Amino acid sequence: MREITLSQAVNEALAEEMRRDDTVFIIGEDVAEAGTPFKVLSGLVEEFGTGRVVDTPIAEPGFVGIGVGAALTGTRPVVDLMFGDFLYLVMDQLCNQAAKAYYMSGGKLNVPLVLRTNMGATRRSAAQHSQSLHALVAHIPGLKVAMPSSAYEAKGLMKTAIRDDNPVVIFEDKLMYNDKAPVPEEEFLIPFGEANIKREGRDITLIGTSSMVQVCEKAAELLAKEGIDAEVIDPRTIVPLDEAALLKSAKKTSRVIVVDEGHQSYGITGEIAGRINEKAFYHLDAPVLRMGAMDVPVPFSPALEDITVPTPEDVADNARKLMSGEMIHAA
Repeated sequence: MREITLSQAVNEALAEEMRRDDTVFIIGEDVAEAGTPFKVLSGLVEEFGTGRVVDTPIAEPGFVGIGVGAALTGTRPVVDLMFGDFLYLVMDQLCNQAAKAYYMSGGKLNVPLVLRTNMGATRRSAAQHSQSLHALVAHIPGLKVAMPSSAYEAKGLMKTAIRDDNPVVIFEDKLMYNDKAPVPEEEFLIPFGEANIKREGRDITLIGTSSMVQVCEKAAELLAKEGIDAEVIDPRTIVPLDEAALLKSAKKTSRVIVVDEGHQSYGITGEIAGRINEKAFYHLDAPVLRMGAMDVPVPFSPALEDITVPTPEDVADNARKLMSGEMIHAA
């Protein structure tokens, strides 16, 4: 199977869906001529023109509002939000309008909108361009939230999102755009709410989201050298969440670590850990451990930034402690 980058996978998914359905269009800052700052959309304007790949002014509330209105009136917009940090600017349009239209209309109105954005620290972009804010939108009923961990997931989840009649937010990790992975040339979609077991194991379960899936896989490799057999699971979507798969693994291994790049407090790690504690408590040999980013604004200093998010060594160290029965207190 060929290998392509995550950036190419997203580009392919968008191009295929735009060829398939002429109601699909892209709108956002620098999406046409520049192809976004990360060049993910390069070449699309040449094929589809400026009527379907639409550059906007620097006015996030305005063009997300345009996307919501367009979705309500029969099209399938993909709204490109240059940085996930800009979510704060569009919370009314996304969370108060798009997420609620179906419910407030008694099911008569759909908002088939995809908000495509990014997340992730350790890119030296400082506190206002390095946040991982997926927990904010996961908290809002009516929104679906996808978090691809490789080029394969990025393509399959994007195509599913575009065809969904509900608003979907997709978070791509900024540091993964050049990462390659096997991606079929033939069409495929990845269903929402279907986790992927990346590595089978019997001793401990490592649940990671987005780039933390790779962190968990590397931690599992370190642990394997010591005879600890770790299972690694990628939920792929946090809304809907494949709770059944996570509970099945927790019951099998009896020990769980949840790893996410969002801040530790009030985040995704707490939600997943809470569900496992509620529904698999009597199968656990240790409390579910949460590992997230430090509860500080992301520093610009490389030396400080690098220690704010979990590393494979951190995950492996905590796994050893759980296996030995050592009590760990979350930071």
